[in-house]
Amino acid sequence: MKLRVIRAAKLSDALAQLRAELGEDAVLLSTRRVHGGVEVTAAQDQLDDEPLMIAPDAPRARPIPPDLARHNVPAALAQRLAEGRLPAALDSVLGFAKLPLGPAPLLLAGPPGAGKTLTTAKLATRLVLAGTRPLLISADGRRAGAAEQLAAFARVLELPLGIANTPSALGKALARRAAGQPVLVDLPGCDPFNPAGARGLAAMLDVARGACVLVLPAGLDAEEAAETASAFQLLGCRYLLPTRLDSARRLGSVLAAAAVGLKLTEAGTGPDASDGLEPLTAEALARRLAAPPAMQERA
Repeated sequence: MKLRVIRAAKLSDALAQLRAELGEDAVLLSTRRVHGGVEVTAAQDQLDDEPLMIAPDAPRARPIPPDLARHNVPAALAQRLAEGRLPAALDSVLGFAKLPLGPAPLLLAGPPGAGKTLTTAKLATRLVLAGTRPLLISADGRRAGAAEQLAAFARVLELPLGIANTPSALGKALARRAAGQPVLVDLPGCDPFNPAGARGLAAMLDVARGACVLVLPAGLDAEEAAETASAFQLLGCRYLLPTRLDSARRLGSVLAAAAVGLKLTEAGTGPDASDGLEPLTAEALARRLAAPPAMQERA
C-alpha cells in the first residue's frame, strides 16, 4: 500500500491532485484542517515487497489562551504565543524597538486615514518639548486638507514646514535642513496593493533614505492587517506604530501586523498632540491584552 499526504488551500484542489497522482483507485483515509487550508491522506495498493511508511501523528496544538482568543489573534500566531508567560512570549515572537528619532529622516507611511499626520504632529511636539526643532515635510499635498492640517501644527510649534508632492521635491526639501536637524516626513496615504501607489511610495522612500514607520490603526481584521503590513514591509517599512489603541477592543491585528517582521515602537492613544503616544513594550502590550474590554482604554 502506498500512502500520499497532500496539503492544499481547498479540499477540492487536494482531491484533484490525489487523483492525478494516484488515480481513481486511491482510497481516501482522512482529511483535516491545517494552517493555510486542508490536509488529505490517501492510500493506493502496491506490491507487498514495498515498505509501508507511516508518518507520526502531528503534535497536538496547545490550547489558545482566552485573552488571545478574545482579541482574535490568528491561530498560528496564538499557538506561538501560548508558550510560557505572555510578556516573555511576546518579547520572543515579536520585535520591539524605540522610534529612530535620529539624524536620519523619519518617514511615516500607511494607508489613507491611518493617523499619519496627527502622529507626525505628536512626534514634533515631543521633540520641541525636548528642546529640538525638527523640520516637518508634508509629502501629501495632493490630498485636500492634509498639508493644511500639518501646517496648522507647524505654526503653533513655530517649526519650518516643507511641501513636497514628488520625489524630486522631497529630495530638495531634505537638502535644506540644518546639519543634524531631525526630519519628520508625512508621506501620502498609500494602498500598497495598487501598483501605481506602491511605485510612488517606493520612489519617495528611495529619495529620503530614512527610517520608515508603518502607521496602522488598531481594530482591523487581523488577516488584512498582516497582509497590509507585509506589503509595506516589502516597500521598505521596518517599524510599526499602531494608532487608536485606546478605542480598539480587539488587538489581534496589531500582533498579526508585527508578526510579519515589523518592530513595534509606540502606540497612538488619543487625539492630544502633547501626550497621545505611549511606548509599546512586551509587558505593556500583555497588560492591554489581559485587560477586560471596557478597561482597555485605561490600561
